[in-house]
Amino acid sequence: MFRSIVSSLFVAALALSNPASAAGLKVAVVAPADGPFAMLGKQIMDGATFQATDRGSEVIPIGESCDPAGGEALKKALLASGAEAAIGFLCTESLEAALPALAEAGIPAITVGVRSDILMEDALKKKWPFYRLAPTAKAEAAAITDVIISNWKGKPLALIDDGTIHSRELVESVRNALAEIGVTPVFTDTYRPAQEQQVSLVRRLAKSGATHVFTGGDRHDTAIIARDAKAENVAITLLGGDVLNAADLDVPLENGVLAVTIPDPARSHEAAAVVDAMRAAKIEPDGYVLPAFAAMSILEQAKDQAAKDGSALTDALLKGPFPTVLGPIQFNTAHERAETPFRLMQWKDGRFVEALNAGNAQ
Repeated sequence: MFRSIVSSLFVAALALSNPASAAGLKVAVVAPADGPFAMLGKQIMDGATFQATDRGSEVIPIGESCDPAGGEALKKALLASGAEAAIGFLCTESLEAALPALAEAGIPAITVGVRSDILMEDALKKKWPFYRLAPTAKAEAAAITDVIISNWKGKPLALIDDGTIHSRELVESVRNALAEIGVTPVFTDTYRPAQEQQVSLVRRLAKSGATHVFTGGDRHDTAIIARDAKAENVAITLLGGDVLNAADLDVPLENGVLAVTIPDPARSHEAAAVVDAMRAAKIEPDGYVLPAFAAMSILEQAKDQAAKDGSALTDALLKGPFPTVLGPIQFNTAHERAETPFRLMQWKDGRFVEALNAGNAQ
């Protein structure tokens, strides 16, 4: 009962922007049902189903193998489902296999997980109806660059990576963007990841005079760098990317470490009523639960817009903004979120909170 009342309040709030609501729609939810990603797949199913129930939409579960060999089976299942739209898609392989068939059938797809820039470039060239709630690598690099320019102007800057493809490409993107406006780091380095200590790196940073450090490395390595800098009495401000938004391993993250990441939507004002309803229904709004809920909500609102305009669902998705538990969402002409979801956050007492002072060394 509590779930119905609270969730209905959210649905009613959405209806204020679209008073003439159309009937629900049939949505294929593509997500792993077994294997190592089954827990994430369940999060997607839980979020999509929770929203669909109140509106009368129908959810059609379709398993995602994340294996190129399963592409043909996925296409057949999607086309046989009778779905008007599809959401989910944690894996690039699944999307690459499905998008041509979805385009031919005029079925739009919204991914909550795939960040590939190349796939979106292909989709735009081939006019595939592909939309993305997940942020892109370019968006992350742009947000990090903005933070550095806005908060660290004139500070001795270091850029370090751990040698992995993701880390190296992210740091290189930031470096190139800074170079375009004449900002040159005083120190750059590639360190060896997954070590028990990073004292030599910290000492090289100290010798360079860098006080503000952007690292493309993961949470474990960043925690070790922060710990060793504190032990060596080297005052640096550490900034990382979205990979810092992960669980602690054997070394906890030091208070004050900064990250350009996506705030937990379960703590937002927009999601409060839905979060309460989900928890009352024994669903914890972790991971992909709220993004999947939002994707379903966007499709339902777009269907209302399409009915109002007499247009196709694929065209209506470019209207908006659509109010969601993630905040207002509008897709730009590149079918990406018009506003970046990344924010500057600071680690404090076990969680990331809004950063109030990003310019001072720890």
